[in-house]
This record gives sequence, C-alpha cells and structure tokens, in this order.
Amino acid sequence: MKTLLIAAALGLSAAALPASAADSDAPKDYTHLLPLSAGAKQGVLQVRLPRDVYLHARTPLLDDVRVFDARGVPQPFALRAPDIETSIGHKDLPLTVFPLTGAGGADSAASQLDLDVSTAPDGRLLSVKVRPERGADSAGPARLKALILDLGKPAAGGKTPPVNALRFTLPPDRRDYSAQVWLETSDDMKRWDTVGAAELNWLVNQDAQTLANDRLDFDARTFRYARLTWRSGTPLQFAAVTAEQPVRTDVAPPGERLVLQPAAGDQPGDLVYKMPLAVAPVKVGLQFAETNVVLPATVGVYRAAPARQAGAAPQRRFEPVVATTFYRIAQGGQARASGDLDVAPRHAPLWVLRTAAPASVQPALRVEWQPATLIFLGSGNAPYTLAVGRERAAAAARPVDQVAPGFADSELQTLERATAGPATAQQGAAANADAAALAAASAAQRRLLLLWGVLLLGVGVLAFMVWRLLQPKSAT
Repeated sequence: MKTLLIAAALGLSAAALPASAADSDAPKDYTHLLPLSAGAKQGVLQVRLPRDVYLHARTPLLDDVRVFDARGVPQPFALRAPDIETSIGHKDLPLTVFPLTGAGGADSAASQLDLDVSTAPDGRLLSVKVRPERGADSAGPARLKALILDLGKPAAGGKTPPVNALRFTLPPDRRDYSAQVWLETSDDMKRWDTVGAAELNWLVNQDAQTLANDRLDFDARTFRYARLTWRSGTPLQFAAVTAEQPVRTDVAPPGERLVLQPAAGDQPGDLVYKMPLAVAPVKVGLQFAETNVVLPATVGVYRAAPARQAGAAPQRRFEPVVATTFYRIAQGGQARASGDLDVAPRHAPLWVLRTAAPASVQPALRVEWQPATLIFLGSGNAPYTLAVGRERAAAAARPVDQVAPGFADSELQTLERATAGPATAQQGAAANADAAALAAASAAQRRLLLLWGVLLLGVGVLAFMVWRLLQPKSAT
C-alpha cells in the first residue's frame, strides 16, 4: 500500500514538469518587438517607452515589458516616472527710486551721509534726503551721491519676495553710458549688507545698434531697501530700476496622445471608449467633427459593482472623474474649442462620456498620458530588443538601485538615451502565448485531479486499516 502512495506522488510531480517547462521567457513569447539602438557603449541606458508599447501591452502596469539582448537573454531593467523639467523665469518687481544729492565731492562715502528719512506706517519710504553738512558751502553745486531703492510693501502673508537681479533703464536722452555700481541691501535702513558690484554699459555703434549690459546679478536674497553707489563713472539717475524675482516652474515633459472613437454604453446617455490597458490618462478632452456644439457632460469610468441578488451577473456602476461643458464654436472666423482637462491618472478598460440626454453628436475622446522611462543594464550582447505583449506575464521590473546602484538622480536624468524603432508584430506569437496559457491551465487541472485522487486513495487506505483493526480476531 505504501508503494502505491509513493507511485501516485511521483506521478503528481511528473505532471507538474510540463507546466514548469512552459513558463519560458524569450522574445518569441511576446507579440511585438522593438529594436533598441544607442550611439555608444554604455553600461546603463535609458529609453522613453514609445507609444507602441502602451498600445500593445496586455497588462495595466506593464508587467509584460522585457529587454532582451542579441541571444534572447533578459536584461535587468527598472521603470521610472518621467522627470519633471524645471525652468527658471523672472517676475518684474518695480522699485521706487530716491536720489540722494548733496554738496561736496562725488567720492564721499554714501554710508557717511546724514539722512533724513520719512516712512509710512507700513515701512514705505515717503522721502529720503541728505541733511546739509555743518560748515559746508551751501551754494556749491548739488551732486548725485547715491540711489535708495524701496522694494515696496510685502505681499499678502508679510513675506518679502527673493530678488536675484536689478535691471536698469537709461533716461530717454541718453544713448550710451558706462559705470561701475556698488549694491548694498538692508531691511531697516540702519544696517547694510554688501551684495556686490557690476559694470553697466550701453554702447552704440555706427548703425545705431545698442549693445547693453544693463543687469546687476547676485545670489537670490530677500531685502526691503537697497543702496546703489558708484565706484567709477558719472552718477546717473536712471529712468527706472526693476528688481527681478526668480520664479521656478515645474514643467512635465510632453506626453503621448491618442484619439479614441465612441461606442454605445450601458445607459442611453453614455458613450464608451475602449482604453488600452496600460494607458492611464492625465488629460482628457473631446474632439468634435461638428462646428457649433455645446455639450455639458461628465467623463468617468465603469467600475464593477456587486450583484444585487445571489447568482445574478455582476453589474457596472458609473464613477465620475470630471464634469464640464465641452464645446466647439465658430465665431468671427475663428474656432473656439474647450481644452483638455487634467485628471488623476487611473487604469480602466472603458472610459465613459455621460450626458443628461442621448447626445446628437458622438465626439471622439482625446487622451494624453506620461510614458515611463525604462532604465536597463546592458549586461549582454548588443543589439538589444524591447519586447511587449504577453498575457498574464509576471512583473520583471526591479528597483532602480538594483539596476543602477550608486547613481544619483542627476546622473539618472543624464543617462544616454537609447532609441526604440517601430514595433514589429510576431506572427503566431499571440497564438503561442494563448496556447501556453491553455496548456498551463490544463496542467493545473490535471494536477488538481491527481491531488484529489491521492487524497481519496489515502482516505481509502485509512478506512481499510481501521476496518482491519476493528475485525475480531479468530480463536486459535
């Protein structure tokens, strides 16, 4: 009896072998292949996943994406969200300028001037004058000593904006000018911090073209007042002095776009759009073929809902994402159209346009998504191939620190980019994948049947042993 049980167990193990052999991972198992090319030999490369990957992926989270070398060996890779690009712009902050004039040499230090300052309750300068020096010749010519600059009342919240440059404008009657200026800043008009100097130049050539160096740049800092003096050149009251506030703007890289055609939905007012499994839109909009259309509607998705009665088929409920009025109107010879709307990225096989009543138009749905960046280690033989399209594929992406250990974020952003070529469909790859899936399911069913057979056999053996023990022994 023990021999029979062992033989059954061995049979169960043998039945499991075909299923393990079917779990291969080679380029032939994927429906689409994209060649990868890079300009130089680098250990770690990056590629922005092309549109074809998202159109042919069969898993929402790109579990069926692979990188193979020339011999079909899988390469380590990681999937990374696209890097946000940062641009630095400037916002102009006009300054109020107060000239300081007084008698005496032009080279007298501005810090030694005796000032008469009048301020408003909020700190705004109302007037700034130089008190006459005792014993000085009041009849002497007044000379420009310095410029006091007032940044103005802080914005809401009481925070003074940072400034990293001053820009100067010449008076209308001046065409050329050259001087070296010195800048100091203060928050209370008592203690001054030295910022730095700059050469200002406006040069006019024979063609009346002006070459201007009209900026004083410095590290961004906050201040309320500034003092400008001259180290060389003739002091000049500029027509305007403008402060520049650095403004940082995060800009997402350009996304991929796709236009989907409508089909009838569950409700009379519903239009549905079949979304590729791997696409999670970040923007949606409508594209009308008609000229003058106004369409109040809600864009959403269908979600599975539990059946109301036991044994009934599962139902779908509408989950709204964004509601607005879409339109396209021709007015004055120009077309006005509603733009795309930002939405939280989500995966759903069907997106829905719901209106209060059945719409007389059937617009297309325009979607935009942000493709991921694939970082891979070229540890095999080039050329490399990007593969996609396999049912029920196991995720193979690794954390970035297991593909490019020791790389800083700045290094990852500047990795050499590989270029993906057009996707090539493999004849029979989908059928092979489906056949492999069916074979795996059939093998699993056989294993289950064998397991039940072994269990029933064991129960029978135990029952037989109990029956033998309960039989009365015959008298000798």
